[in-house]
Amino acid sequence: MLDREGFRPNVGIILLNSRNQVFWGKRLRTHSWQFPQGGINYGESPEQAMFRELHEEVGLRPEHVQILARTRDWLRYEVPDHFIRKDARGHYRGQKQIWFLLRLTGRDSDMNLRATDHPEFDAWRWNDYWVPLDVVIEFKRGVYEMALTELARYLPRVSHQNRYLRAGLRSQRPEAEAQPFPPLPPESNPTPAK
Repeated sequence: MLDREGFRPNVGIILLNSRNQVFWGKRLRTHSWQFPQGGINYGESPEQAMFRELHEEVGLRPEHVQILARTRDWLRYEVPDHFIRKDARGHYRGQKQIWFLLRLTGRDSDMNLRATDHPEFDAWRWNDYWVPLDVVIEFKRGVYEMALTELARYLPRVSHQNRYLRAGLRSQRPEAEAQPFPPLPPESNPTPAK
């Protein structure tokens, strides 16, 4: 399912542990690392797609996480022609993504990279929030930076305080206020035609 501009609706997931480190997955049989992500199916909301992808790629269920925030609008990236199937060239341009920031409320042992028959990752680790983007495939780096930057203000204060206290300093960072999710543009929530 593509929009009029040739972008496929998609979700991206930034999963935090209690120290504000992010889940970093190694793509199956490659040396590239990335956040969980996946397409939004017809009739599925971004939140529904996020929970489905979270289970398919990481093995977590809604009771294992807390949603902290999501991006205000779609973040887009274009895929270079040589990565696009020949039959899709001219129609498909890339992905438009809503990114979710989640807090793991379960345990590391709740994660299962083999939760489905089609695993995306063969290894994972916790990494500092500002992950090294040079290990992300080049055409996705800009959208990763935009998502991390926009969602950074929702990082829970506790981890920042601990970091400052270990350094012998007080945190100067004000706690982010809880805000409701902003509405998505009308085209963003595909529903079946009646």
